[in-house]
Amino acid sequence: MATIYDVAKKAGVGVGTVSRVLNANVHVSPQTRERVLLAIEELDYQPHAVARSLATRRTNSIGVLVPFFTRHFFIEVLRGIQDVAHRTDQGIFLYNVQKHDQKETYLARIPVERRVDGLIVITLRIRDGHAAKFQKGKLPVILVDSYHPILPSLVVDNAYGAKLATEHLLGLGHQKIAFLNGLMRYHASRARKDGFEEAYSQSGLQPDPKLVVETEFDRSGGKQGMAFLWERGARPTAIFAASDLQAIGAIEFLKTKGVRVPEDMAIVGYDDIEMAELLGLTTIRQPMYTMGAEAAERLLGGLEPPPTTEGPRVYRPELVIRESTGC
Repeated sequence: MATIYDVAKKAGVGVGTVSRVLNANVHVSPQTRERVLLAIEELDYQPHAVARSLATRRTNSIGVLVPFFTRHFFIEVLRGIQDVAHRTDQGIFLYNVQKHDQKETYLARIPVERRVDGLIVITLRIRDGHAAKFQKGKLPVILVDSYHPILPSLVVDNAYGAKLATEHLLGLGHQKIAFLNGLMRYHASRARKDGFEEAYSQSGLQPDPKLVVETEFDRSGGKQGMAFLWERGARPTAIFAASDLQAIGAIEFLKTKGVRVPEDMAIVGYDDIEMAELLGLTTIRQPMYTMGAEAAERLLGGLEPPPTTEGPRVYRPELVIRESTGC
């Protein structure tokens, strides 16, 4: 069985550096971190304490790997997970990912450390190598808002949701619709762009590419997106924002310009967070809490790797019409 000294020797670093990588310490260069993780994988290194207990012990905890967990979407998914975990006397071990390096470190560590009995991964993409390692180590894993063909997945039909939002605005007579999308590195952003374009295509119209902006999924992104369009001289009659927070940021910017919603400009968001109802925001409701609860229930159902042959569990979002589109 490989030791931490073997890993250090293979990676050409000191034992302390290996320890820092295993503990997700940020004071390690990306190149060194990659060498250490590769050595761990090639040697199939497992800490001694973990190796002794792999086959016999349960931790009564489930791990949740999540990026930027303070954002509302993730909070709602986590709330669903937490309620199921509490009901079944399970603890939650939260792995918060702020950088790509952290994600890679956690995905390398979790299968060998076995601090948790199973893992829920929210939104983050999983590479083939990591998926295979989870299966080899028989660690149950469920993906939420992400997909991999050999892992069970719970996803929302984001293209369908974006299509619903765009069709609603087109049906109200709007042709110049601005689209405040998320950054295209996210699967949800790419799918929502597909739905936006499909709605236009089926209507016989063409979206104006100058009205499409990519921003972060937050209020600041919504403000920045609208400011960018405003500086361009773009004056849409309606806005579809890929998240409620972007929609709220856009509304805040429009108020500074004396633009009224919905009298001067209609707007649709996505998510249906609590604030959306308070502000009368028309939006696309996705079952964030339900996805978290179902992921936890499936993971805890015997804590065995769930079957993947049935394909991903796909949720259909729904349009919730409120005052922001003048209806």
